Formats: sequence, structure tokens, C-alpha cells
Amino acid sequence: MTSAFFASRLDSIIPSPTLAIAKLAAELKAQGKDIIPLSTGEPDFDTPDFIKEAAYAAIKAGKTKYTPIDGTPELKKAIVQKFKSENNLSYEVNQISVGAGGKQVIFNAFLATINPSDEVIIPSPYWVSYPDIVHLAGGTPVFLPSTPANNFKISPADLDKAITPKTKWFILNSPSNPTGSAYTKDELRQIADVLLKHPHVFILSDDIYEHLIYDNLAFYTIAQVEPLLLPRTLVVNGVSKAYSMTGWRIGYAAGDVELIKKMSDIQGHSTSNPSSISQAAAVGALTGDQSFLKDWVSIFQKRRDIALAALNSIEGLSCPCPSGAFYLFPDCGALFGKKLPSGKPVTYDSDIAGLLLEHGVAVVPGSAFGYPSAFRLSYAVSEDTLSKACSRIKSAISSLS
Repeated sequence: MTSAFFASRLDSIIPSPTLAIAKLAAELKAQGKDIIPLSTGEPDFDTPDFIKEAAYAAIKAGKTKYTPIDGTPELKKAIVQKFKSENNLSYEVNQISVGAGGKQVIFNAFLATINPSDEVIIPSPYWVSYPDIVHLAGGTPVFLPSTPANNFKISPADLDKAITPKTKWFILNSPSNPTGSAYTKDELRQIADVLLKHPHVFILSDDIYEHLIYDNLAFYTIAQVEPLLLPRTLVVNGVSKAYSMTGWRIGYAAGDVELIKKMSDIQGHSTSNPSSISQAAAVGALTGDQSFLKDWVSIFQKRRDIALAALNSIEGLSCPCPSGAFYLFPDCGALFGKKLPSGKPVTYDSDIAGLLLEHGVAVVPGSAFGYPSAFRLSYAVSEDTLSKACSRIKSAISSLS
């Protein structure tokens, strides 16, 4: 087929770099190579048994048919209760949308609202799919850079300057993928004050890492901090990260009734309802005993501390301490200009990622997230595996001259 056969909207789309790296690492492992995959964003813990039991019960009860397009009444009620009890946000069932993962929910929202002249402000570094979803919806991503100096958090003043009459959405992801940075209540208050000045801007609050937060930092979502923003905020969440249910594919959102209805209309012509069994499992996750989360967070924080200390001890790497999620995002810009064992100079973050892969560690280049002098690694692996990976990273970088 010629390129003319394909839709022009694909011209600006980049295949997911994280999935591409994960696929390459799996292929190398299949060839017998010893690869430690630190590129994939999913917990290594098994889905808790009580959640599996909820799925088994649904199967035995014959809940294997179509459900309402954007979620069963049972799951929507559980989500409403979750927002009320954990975030002090009040919603009705008709303000809830459930999709096949948070990614579909965001896709539905942008496809339902973005016109060709609309802009979406995306803090950088960003989750890889944000700009591509905006492009597919016909909008224009506007990147708002941040740096390690402020722990990869934007300033209210910079946000204010970035907003134009064309701004339709502002994306806020806290804790963040890829940096793990998380905004405090006071920082969200300052951002909210800016957004109050611009009533035409809607906020997409991606809270998928809400429960994975460390150092006794309290989680807040922006509409909780400023209730006046609630009518124009779409709060996105899901069960993938907190409950280790990435393969179950359940994401959800809460927002304006009419927006939720339009999102459902789109989903009705794409996938229709998410898996009925996965929805039953999600009900179990949201309504079951949450005490295991404390243990998981403690384990993740210990892993973070081990990897953070190891990476910051390597000359040429510098990594701020993340407050949430399960990623580290070390800056490797100081290594640019050094020479690889082949004699080729290090010019791109992909050169470093390639070198690490040669030494048996798969990471994702920072350019995939809009920050081309870093790389992302996930510490959602055992302590022994993480220590081995950091040792290999140190060996790889010491091979530069």
C-alpha cells in the first residue's frame, strides 16, 4: 500500500515508545539474552485474591453479557462512593464513565470536545499518549516545560502565560508518569487560582497514581482543593496501577453530565462496554479491604530509595526524588559528548538507552516523554532485580570514555 492510502491524521502519531521497548526486551529475552525489563509501567504484584474472587463470582453468576455502554450501575455506584470517601467529591451516577482503561476514557473526552483550532496544554515531561491523543482528536498540543530544578513541576506563572483564547484543556497528572513528581495542596491551590482566571479552560486531572504516594505526602486532586473548578474538571482514574490490574483494562472518569454523555456516545460506536467480568472485579477492588495498599506503598518506597541512591552515585546521572508512582527519571545530559565503546559520541538519550540495553537493562528514552536528556525506569521489580539492574547501569556508563 502507498502512503496515500492511509489517513493524514496518522502523520503526527508516534507508536508508543514504552510498548516498543517492552516488545524489544521481550524479543531479546526470547533469544536467550539476559534482559532486566525496567521499561513497563505496571506493578509486579499479583492482583489481590479478593479481586479475583469477585471476578470468579461474576462468571459463576453468568454476568458474561453486554452491560451498559459506559459501565454497570454497580461499578458506577462504587466509583461515586470512592470519590466521596477518598476525595470528598460528590457525583451522581450519570456523571461517571467507565472505559477499557484510562487511555480510552481520555481518548473519548478529547474526541468529544476538541476542534481543529483548539489547544491542549500539556506539562512536560508527559505521559507518551497525551500529545498523540490530542493530535488524533484534531487539536494542537502546547507543551509547558519543567525541569529537575523544581522537581519537574510547572509554575503557576508559566501556566498563566501559556493559556490563550484557543486553550480548551489543561492536563494535570499528579503523581506523574514519567517523573513521579506530585503536587502538594498548596501548589495545587496556586494552579487553581490561575485556572479560576480563565473560565474557558477545562481541566483533565489524571489521578491514576493517586494511591502510590510516598514520604507521608497527602494526595489531593485539584477539584478537591478548589470546588469552583469541579464543573469544568474531568477527574480520570482507574484500577490498573493501585490494584495491579493493568490487564483487566478498567479506567473511569467523573465530570459534567453532558460531557459524560458525549463520551458514552463515542464509546458506543467504538468498543461499547468494557469487559463485564473486569467491571465486576473493579467493584471488588473499590469496595474491598484497602489495607494491602499500605504494604505495597511501603515496598515501593523502599525500592525507590534503593534505586535512587544507586543512580545518584553514578557519575553523569542526576535524579530528583519522586514523590509518587513507581518511576525514576534520571537526567543523563552530562554524558552527552562522551564516547560509546564503538567510538561514536553520545548525542541522544537513545544512545544511552541503547547502551543500557546492550548491558541487559531495558529503559525508555526521555525523548518519548518530551525530555530528551533523560531516561525512565520503573522500580516495580524486586529489590534484588533492581540492585542488579543498577549495577549493570553503572557498568554501562563506566564504559563511556
